[in-house]
Amino acid sequence: MKKVLLLLADGFETFEACVFIDVIGWNLVEGDCTTELFTCALKKEIKSSFNQRFIVDYQIDEINVNDFDALAIPGGFEVYGFYEDAYNEKFLDLIRGFRANNKLIASICVGALPMGKSGVLKGKKGTTYNNPVRREALQGFGVEVIHQPIVMDDQLITSWNPSTAVDVALLLLELLTSKANADHVRQLMGFQ
Repeated sequence: MKKVLLLLADGFETFEACVFIDVIGWNLVEGDCTTELFTCALKKEIKSSFNQRFIVDYQIDEINVNDFDALAIPGGFEVYGFYEDAYNEKFLDLIRGFRANNKLIASICVGALPMGKSGVLKGKKGTTYNNPVRREALQGFGVEVIHQPIVMDDQLITSWNPSTAVDVALLLLELLTSKANADHVRQLMGFQ
């Protein structure tokens, strides 16, 4: 079984998190049945953007990187405190741990910024929310910012806004299973 860890910061964007939950879940039930998803945050109860409350499966201190095959990071809103968690050293260390173990890391929108701050994207190609402030921040972390919807460089996936979310989640599924399986799940979910 391939395990995906969904890393959530306070203020995460619900839609961007849900696509990973749904795509990996659809695969568990209707695809090749080889993927599971677990949620993780700095604390047990967190809030998304727009103040929805969530209870996660694990706190960061409980995670053993070797138990997982991939990390997924949705973006979020600054006004809801996203960067307070996303730039927390424990949050960044977990990202570094996945990279040090050569695991897949997929982010959506500003989920690329904690990847950049952690150093895993330094010298790599990437993208983030198509806003000059966010792109300059990513570039400031030593990332070659590419102006395209999804960028993959050395098992690191970044994307530029919520419209890319489904495609990022399906790309992650493809890399964990196969293109044929991801296409099958895409079709079952009605995205073809």
